[in-house]
Amino acid sequence: MQGHGHRPFSDRKLDFATLASNVEGVMNHLKVDSADVAGYSVGGYVAYQLAIQSPKRVTKLVIISSTYKSSGWQPKVTNAFKHMKPEFFTNTPMKAAYDAVAPDKTKWTKFLEQMIAFAGVPFNMGETNIEKITSPVLLISGDNDGLDKIELIRTYQLLGGAVCADFGAMPKSQLAIVPSQGHVSLMMQTKTILGYLDGFLK
Repeated sequence: MQGHGHRPFSDRKLDFATLASNVEGVMNHLKVDSADVAGYSVGGYVAYQLAIQSPKRVTKLVIISSTYKSSGWQPKVTNAFKHMKPEFFTNTPMKAAYDAVAPDKTKWTKFLEQMIAFAGVPFNMGETNIEKITSPVLLISGDNDGLDKIELIRTYQLLGGAVCADFGAMPKSQLAIVPSQGHVSLMMQTKTILGYLDGFLK
């Protein structure tokens, strides 16, 4: 995506449609017609958008610690973006990862400023659009990752879940809550997450 990985930084304002189109552009370049798509945090926003705007490109969808609307986060999380600054990420694994592959390391601060501004803008992709997602969806969340769990259950309901499967068919979508995990620590639980992915993607 724009400014991520090997992709150069651009002053162009970020939006979900553009970022999802970035992913689709990579798929086109690699001649991949459709794929299983996983997104974590902001990547989850983009994965949702890709499934909405280009549903035939997404076979199965995995959303990790993310939401389709800003009110899906607890207020404390959304308020934190108002005070977030680039220097918070100095000497972090994120900075080391950026320096390892970015075409221009001097764009680090501008990239962070752009991402922080983007993350602070309220958004809502719409319940109707989520209901229309035809791909099976796996939602993974830490029990204390900042997501509003009431909204997460509502999202799962929009995807056809949270039913009593003993009296009917098991939903094609799934929900996994990983205990004793925050937003960052969740992604360190690789064995647990890979276990969920392995079962879902098969």
